[in-house]
Order: sequence, then C-alpha cells, then structure tokens
Amino acid sequence: MAEGELDLVEILKILPHRYPVLLVDRVLEVKPPDRVKALKNVTFNEAFFQGHFPGQPVMPGVLIIEAMAQTGGILAYTSHPEADGRLFYFMGMDKVKFRRPVVPGDQLIMEVEVLHRSSRAWKMRGKSFVDGKLAVQAELTAALVQ
Repeated sequence: MAEGELDLVEILKILPHRYPVLLVDRVLEVKPPDRVKALKNVTFNEAFFQGHFPGQPVMPGVLIIEAMAQTGGILAYTSHPEADGRLFYFMGMDKVKFRRPVVPGDQLIMEVEVLHRSSRAWKMRGKSFVDGKLAVQAELTAALVQ
C-alpha cells in the first residue's frame, strides 16, 4: 500500500473492528512497513465514560492500549498482502507506562513503529500523546492467524 493518510471509510476496509470497539478515527500517516500515526477523538458520549468515572471521566488505560494495537494493526494489514481475509490477534503488551489521564475533549495521537516482524508475528512500540505530551507508551505483540 502507498504511504499517506486514511479516512474512516478506508480504515473500515482494513480493520475488522466496528463500533463500539473501533478506536481509530483517522490515519494521519502510514509508511508501510515501518510506522503509522493515527488519531482518536475522545468524546464524552462514549459509553465507557458513564462508569469510568462518574463526575471525573477518564478513558480506561486498556482502551488506550487497544487503540494503539488497532493502529499497529493498520500498519500490519497495509504491509502484508497475504493478510487479506485473515486476522491479526493482539497477543501481548510489555513495558506499559501510563503517564497522564486521557479525558473527553482530548485528541489522542498514536504513533506505532515496528521493532521486529516475521511472517506471522509483529513486535511494535506504541506511544500515545495528548497536546504533544506523552500519555501512554507500550510494546505490543500481534500474530497473524487463520
């Protein structure tokens, strides 16, 4: 796939995720097979804010990690022609650090780069930023199955 931006329609052609689990709104830059940059607009009307936490809404950390994993999935799918019709499964996370809360109104910018890849497994480093400040970082592992 060529380098560039992807809108939501193009993302839906790549990822198997759908609402309410799709956590990537736009790809700002994809450079297969090495890196990708995407965004998630964090809005108050998302269901998880009803319970996390009433009166002081914070995006759950596991969902930020999932958003980074989906961003990495976009890179993997756009880099692997043989992945068409198959699934990448999120397999693990290491070196996770939560630096600051993500709240409604934030724009989460996720940057993912490949650390190692083989024909089936990918290890990536993800970082998520709000207003240019690091919010979350992690190393993510995914594998091509089916």
